[in-house]
Amino acid sequence: MAGFRSLARQVRDPRCDLALRRYSLRKCLERFAPYGHRATWDHLCSRAGFGPEDRSPDPARLVAALDELEEARSVWLAYEVEFAHRRKKEKHDGLRRPGSVDDWHRLTWGGFGVAWCDDPRVHPREPLAEVLRRLISALERDPGAECPVCGGERLTWKYDLAHEPSSGPVCTRCGIVVPRPVLTPEALAAARRERRLLVSA
Repeated sequence: MAGFRSLARQVRDPRCDLALRRYSLRKCLERFAPYGHRATWDHLCSRAGFGPEDRSPDPARLVAALDELEEARSVWLAYEVEFAHRRKKEKHDGLRRPGSVDDWHRLTWGGFGVAWCDDPRVHPREPLAEVLRRLISALERDPGAECPVCGGERLTWKYDLAHEPSSGPVCTRCGIVVPRPVLTPEALAAARRERRLLVSA
């Protein structure tokens, strides 16, 4: 099975058939897709200026989409290196029990679904790397009451998500499932209340 880097080389290789180059970009999302496969694909297509179903997009647009994906991946991989270093130090210092960020991180190792968007058509519009930087910053500070990506204050609890965890607070503005560790207990409770209000309306 080809890795992310070899697939990225195929996307960039002008000697490759255009269909293979598009296919290779799609396969990259099996290795790294912050919003999930379908939502990340929709995001890259809209930002690079070609349709999700376009079978022969401009090769330059494919490469632009890959550039954005690679930049975001480098941001996430740097975070994972730092995360692993921190856990090693904590274990050395006798802190064996992982915290809530560690529990969340185990579900997103490799960057798949880091900012999961259950509806593939609703996702942040900013560049992927910027979204991940904002999310990482939120993971490294005290919990807050709003979406760390867009600042949206309206979060609603959703069940039966197509990703683990199978339920959680979803930002009604940008569509991400907000990681629980970045929210205060009060914000989590408010998201659950919002869900009950929507259901009873």
